[in-house]
Amino acid sequence: MAETITCRQTLSISNHRVFASDLNEHETVYGGRLLELLDGAASIAASRLARVETVTASIDQLNFIAPFKLQDSLCIESYVVGVGHRSIEVFTKIIGEHLQTGERFLGLTAFLTFVTTEKTPNLPEIAPTTAEEEFICAGYGQRKVQRLANFKNQQAFNQQINLDYPWDY
Repeated sequence: MAETITCRQTLSISNHRVFASDLNEHETVYGGRLLELLDGAASIAASRLARVETVTASIDQLNFIAPFKLQDSLCIESYVVGVGHRSIEVFTKIIGEHLQTGERFLGLTAFLTFVTTEKTPNLPEIAPTTAEEEFICAGYGQRKVQRLANFKNQQAFNQQINLDYPWDY
């Protein structure tokens, strides 16, 4: 029987202040910067579960909900919500805070999938303990089915992509 750990045992939390160098031409945080931050935080959560090398396989769902602006702070929380044979699903949320008023807001949510580089890892099972964790973990099976269908569609799509130099066709 596999070991069981809680979502909380995989929790990764990081905080960042928004600076001018993080902003795009709309004076909000550049999406690529947010992707960098969330991938880093999510990878820690996956590693806390696996305790072996993992790599990002996909960002399965990414929702930009509200923009982050200069002088806001970002609180990134990531934790494991599903475990397959070699795959690990991580949920990440970024909570913004307007530092001048203390108002907090949900700015981004995402699901990422990581896979172990080991072919036969002994991954523990995951157990939710909070209402949020229970809600999110309950949807893992449905998300996994959709992810596998998307993967198959992507493989078929990839077969149609031309890899020749543009001047050769």
